[in-house]
Amino acid sequence: MFDIMIWGGAALSLTGLLGLVWSIIRVMRARRANLTDEELRAAVQSVLPLNLGALFLSVIGLMLVILGIFLG
Repeated sequence: MFDIMIWGGAALSLTGLLGLVWSIIRVMRARRANLTDEELRAAVQSVLPLNLGALFLSVIGLMLVILGIFLG
């Protein structure tokens, strides 16, 4: 049972990590597009919820892994 918690947490953490990489890529594309200051700020603000959600998923996944190891 705890193996499912560990592997599920690892998958959740990996999903969060992929979300973080995707948000980095989106901001880098916006910076390379030579946008104005306001357009760049809007692009970064649109990526912020994705970044925070991905970070949350990653943290929850790591907590599940640690909990599964501790209890198993």
